[in-house]
Amino acid sequence: MDRIDLFRVFARVVECASFTRAADMLSLPRSSVSAAVQELEARVGARLLHRTTRKVAPTQDGATFY
Repeated sequence: MDRIDLFRVFARVVECASFTRAADMLSLPRSSVSAAVQELEARVGARLLHRTTRKVAPTQDGATFY
């Protein structure tokens, strides 16, 4: 994915607070959404999302980036 697509996926995950809902809205597999966020985090050099089994929330860096 290019940089703009990565930004778009990240923004949708933050707005939906869920990888699954974001994947549904973007018509992408959940694994692609997860991989996109991981790639963006690697490019930025910071963890952007707190992930738990129940929810996804932006870290402080993620909120600033958003």
